[in-house]
Amino acid sequence: MAAMLNRFFALERHRTTARVEVIGGITTFVTMAYIIVVNPAILAFAGMPTGPATVATILAAVFGSAMMGFYANRPIAVAPYMGENAFVAFGLTAMGIAWPQALGAVFVSGVLFLLLTMTGIRAWMANAVSTSMKHSFAAGIGLFMALIGLYEAGIVTSFVTGLAPQALLAPGASTLRAPDVPLKLGNLRDPQVGLAILGFVLIVALQHRRVKGAILLGMAATGALGLALGFGTLPQHLMALPFVGDYSLSLAFQLDIPGVLTLSFLPVLLTLFLMGFLDTLGTLVAVGAAGDLLDGRGNLPEVERPMLVDAVSCMFSGLIGTTTTGAYIESATGIREGARTGLAAVTTAVLFAASLFFIPLVEPLQRLRFAYAPALVAVGLAMMGSFRQIDFEDLTEAAPAFATIVMMVFTYNIANGLTAGLVLYPLVKIAAGKGRELRAGSVVLGLLCAVYYVFGLPH
Repeated sequence: MAAMLNRFFALERHRTTARVEVIGGITTFVTMAYIIVVNPAILAFAGMPTGPATVATILAAVFGSAMMGFYANRPIAVAPYMGENAFVAFGLTAMGIAWPQALGAVFVSGVLFLLLTMTGIRAWMANAVSTSMKHSFAAGIGLFMALIGLYEAGIVTSFVTGLAPQALLAPGASTLRAPDVPLKLGNLRDPQVGLAILGFVLIVALQHRRVKGAILLGMAATGALGLALGFGTLPQHLMALPFVGDYSLSLAFQLDIPGVLTLSFLPVLLTLFLMGFLDTLGTLVAVGAAGDLLDGRGNLPEVERPMLVDAVSCMFSGLIGTTTTGAYIESATGIREGARTGLAAVTTAVLFAASLFFIPLVEPLQRLRFAYAPALVAVGLAMMGSFRQIDFEDLTEAAPAFATIVMMVFTYNIANGLTAGLVLYPLVKIAAGKGRELRAGSVVLGLLCAVYYVFGLPH
């Protein structure tokens, strides 16, 4: 067995051992296992049943991580992205787009990934987006995730909460008026709000101490304390068979592809494409740097293989019933433990597969907002480092990046921010007399994003 693993994963060439790779894969799984709880909880807001969504989430992680290990031989785990799930659950739902269409959009964007990867256009597009813009996407999505978490926790709430219906009516009319301010501080005396705050503090403390699986442990501890205080219910079962009953594959093959192959749906496809594309690009570079896997120019050698895995995994996600899937930044934890080959990713895939039988154990956490909401805030916090990479000294870089971030957060829609920033980028450069700095791809992306506004899809 050892000799076979050595030959298949080239362990000696990568100066590692099967034991080190397995430990790295376990570390990565523990660090990112929170997605089993959080992703279905978010997708529930789009009307997707939690049990089948949990099964789909796990299967997407199993498929993508195994393919990354066997085909790309990289120690990078794959799972549904945070940010993309929020876009589907909150952005597309607010536009009146049903989840079958959202899954169709995920599948089609995966097909686009595959075609562009195989033709080399994906790399051309990557070079067209400036460093400041790439990091503004991450910073904006991070703040958006944090806002969702704060709202779900009850730390922040709508300004109209607690007001009498008459106070919301426009003077002399039967329609609602816009509130004076959109948000306000929640009821901090609510015990569940206090639990959410405690959960966030616990997660941050564990992360600071570099405890593996800090987010998952923080959620579990907060949930256990909440259950002890009478909020929520204990797991009804420890184990259950997957693919039957409440944990069926009812979301599989429910995607609506014809419904998204219209010109009016182009902005949605473009947004999902850009989000997944930039997530993958940033993650591959970040985990490559963590493991000293980059070449002298800062590129990941043979990047086409993990990108191809990302594309095929995205298509699989749409088919099985979950959102855009790709390389996970948490893989860096396993790489720091010494993982260097695909055996680590395969180990992570095996552990995800095993978790299919223990869904009842984690299911109560999916209903406890005070348990999973702090995880969203913690993920948002982790993405704030991107602000350092934005060139605020150059206003032609800073202004589009700023527009991207504030439009995401203040319009409660990731698509608005992505498209606004990419439209503004070439306009600001040209207006400032710096048009020569533009790449052709920036102009193309700006024109494509303008379609988002021309066809009136912003929400």
